[in-house]
Amino acid sequence: MYGDSATIRKILTELGDTWAVVGLSTNQDRPAYRVAAVLQRFGKRIVPVHPKAETVHGEQGYTSLDAIPFPVDVVDVFVNSDLAGPVADEAVAIGAKAVWYQLGVVDEKAYDRTRAAGLEMVMDHCPAIEIGNLA
Repeated sequence: MYGDSATIRKILTELGDTWAVVGLSTNQDRPAYRVAAVLQRFGKRIVPVHPKAETVHGEQGYTSLDAIPFPVDVVDVFVNSDLAGPVADEAVAIGAKAVWYQLGVVDEKAYDRTRAAGLEMVMDHCPAIEIGNLA
């Protein structure tokens, strides 16, 4: 319901290649680390967003979305559902084109707000899986 194939394809192929990955750190055991690597392999520029602002996969990290000094196309969210709503609101505030909530991340009210603001949004899906399924 929150990830129809047309929206998934649009986000992955049309809306831009700069992806802020919220929750991305140097911890190689976390899904965000592996998903970011897959996105890079498919030509996406990943931008780590984490309180530690670590450099990950060769890309400088930032402490928050509003600290990123260049435009972001997609905000990929790896935080708990109860923390995800404010991240979607920040994505709207910085002018992102889309928000992607990872597997297990769901906030229906944030989805409604984000869509009402004109952004595309997917919830409870993994772009690393979906990008590999594009034909």
